[in-house]
Amino acid sequence: MSIASANTTMRVPAGFRNLLEGLAREVLREQPTDVVAFAAQYFQKLLEQREAGGVDPVAWGAMLEN
Repeated sequence: MSIASANTTMRVPAGFRNLLEGLAREVLREQPTDVVAFAAQYFQKLLEQREAGGVDPVAWGAMLEN
């Protein structure tokens, strides 16, 4: 997917769409009052899982998009 902006074409990084869909799904499920704080905690948890040697959600999402 690309987005035209003036004379520049920007590409969405691989796995980004899947990452945001995961966040959106959790926001809809949890209905937090502070979405920004919830997103920060959500991404912190993903980062901790990745650093602990688990699955990288961005790499996984990139595989699903291809």
